[in-house]
Amino acid sequence: MDLGLLFGILGTWLLVVWSILLGGNLGAFFDFPSVVLVVGGSFTIIFFSFPVGYVTKMPKAILKAIFVTKMPIDKLITDLVSFAEIARRDGILSLENAIKEIKDPFLVRGIQMAVDGTDPEMIEAILTAELDNMGGRHDTYKAVLDNFGKYAPAMGMIGTLVGLVIMLKNMDDPSAIGPGMAVALLTTLYGALIANVVVGPLGDRLARRSSEEQMYKTIVIKGVMSIQSGDNPRIVEQKLQTFLPPGVRKVADKDAA
Repeated sequence: MDLGLLFGILGTWLLVVWSILLGGNLGAFFDFPSVVLVVGGSFTIIFFSFPVGYVTKMPKAILKAIFVTKMPIDKLITDLVSFAEIARRDGILSLENAIKEIKDPFLVRGIQMAVDGTDPEMIEAILTAELDNMGGRHDTYKAVLDNFGKYAPAMGMIGTLVGLVIMLKNMDDPSAIGPGMAVALLTTLYGALIANVVVGPLGDRLARRSSEEQMYKTIVIKGVMSIQSGDNPRIVEQKLQTFLPPGVRKVADKDAA
């Protein structure tokens, strides 16, 4: 977990709790039936929208979005250039020993197909299909979170309306109007918090992680295709560095020099 995420989570919730404590106490802002209605209702609605398999895999996707560190694009480019140098100097078959130390299965699969002499178009088609399928899965996980964030405020509003109806049917007791209104409004608060402080940021973070992984795998595909075609390592490096921001690209150039 990076410091930005930790600061964002703690900072946001500290501000929410601080604002609550300024006007009352935490106990007054908790109502169990309201929590069940908003969280449980939003969760059950998701099963209407998506296959069960995607919903049950959401915890794993969320953990990956939170805890997986950023992929080192610059190191990947350095490794691919090194593989290009080995292939150009000793032949592409020599890469079979080099890939034994690689931990990324996607990169291993690409280089192994190149070593096996697989047709270049077939290699690109297989790797691109895997990349597209991964992107589709990530888009679905993002959509699950987006829908949860969309329905949570709606369930909060439903809870508020239910509470108001119950309150209005008991107008003969004026002392219960204030507490009843407070409980009714809590469901709206819960829906807004879930949508904007929990699932919304998680969905944005998952989308960013997905974008990073797609760029990483795209670089792998471009690098493997260049290596198989026998490109000069300098050309391979120049092709792949186009994926880096200009500032980082200059630093990489200096390091190479």
